[in-house]
Amino acid sequence: MASKEEENLPENKKLARTEKELGNEAYKKKDFATALSHYNAALQHDPTDITFHNNIAAVYFEQKEFQKCIAECEKAVGVGRENRADYKLIAKAFTRIGNAYRKLEDYKSAKTYFEKSLSEHRTPDVKALLSDTEKKIKEQERLAYIDPAKAEEEKEKGNEFFKKGDYSAAVKHYTEAIQRNPEDAKLYSNRAACYTKLAAFDLGLKDCDTCCKLDETFIKGWIRKGKILQVMQKSSEAQTAYQKALEIDPNNAEALEGYRACTMAVHSDPKEVWKKAMNDPEVQQILKDPAMRIILEQMQNDPKAVQEHLKNPQVASKIQKLLESGIIQIY
Repeated sequence: MASKEEENLPENKKLARTEKELGNEAYKKKDFATALSHYNAALQHDPTDITFHNNIAAVYFEQKEFQKCIAECEKAVGVGRENRADYKLIAKAFTRIGNAYRKLEDYKSAKTYFEKSLSEHRTPDVKALLSDTEKKIKEQERLAYIDPAKAEEEKEKGNEFFKKGDYSAAVKHYTEAIQRNPEDAKLYSNRAACYTKLAAFDLGLKDCDTCCKLDETFIKGWIRKGKILQVMQKSSEAQTAYQKALEIDPNNAEALEGYRACTMAVHSDPKEVWKKAMNDPEVQQILKDPAMRIILEQMQNDPKAVQEHLKNPQVASKIQKLLESGIIQIY
């Protein structure tokens, strides 16, 4: 039975509503051609109602006619603005345009329309769509940036700076190389070498993990990981890394040496580690150097001071020796 409000409607609006209901029934049955016919008829009876444009757009969306869907939604917005439609209906049209652009994989346009929708009416669903679309844009940009040839160029520049002892500059070039070719395991190993020189062991370890994950057969990645873990006094974990390297090449001298050193460290006490280190003439010489003693004292009082001292290649090499011997630790 029709409500009083419906009874008072002009005849054209009554006819429009009837056509819309018939369209909705057909739409639910996925009879989109019939639904479209009824929605168009409703629009003929009442061209001022945004809903009919939204309904037509919904059919085009289901039919994968995304450009038609977008055009119809644009008409819906225009009609809605002209006739002071509910802002939620205008937001709905903008959201559908956004979804159509997503189907066309035009994520930047989709983002624009989801933002327009949210400016009309904020809903959690559209906020989630916007967030996901922004992620897709970032991924598209990341993939578009990949260029193995440019990655190789950056790697070579990184190698040059590494040889000069300018590890910070080398990191920048290796990072650019990684962005250009993120699947190349060797690039992470190279950057890990820089981080080790800069005593940024946590970052170096992270790069080694990525390197080994990308290529489990790349022995340098495991050896470098073992060395970093050794410096961090994590002998047991370092031993595991060297074991992985030895599974690839049982005769690798670096891996064998590292594995043996870790085995000894695991079973030795700190006093023995200190005693062994102090018997090393190179360690003795470093500790007798007055300048190094001042640097070590600064490092003890201010752990951040190490980063500044590591910029000097000679000092960096001495600190590295003390780290490897177990005399000092940096975390």
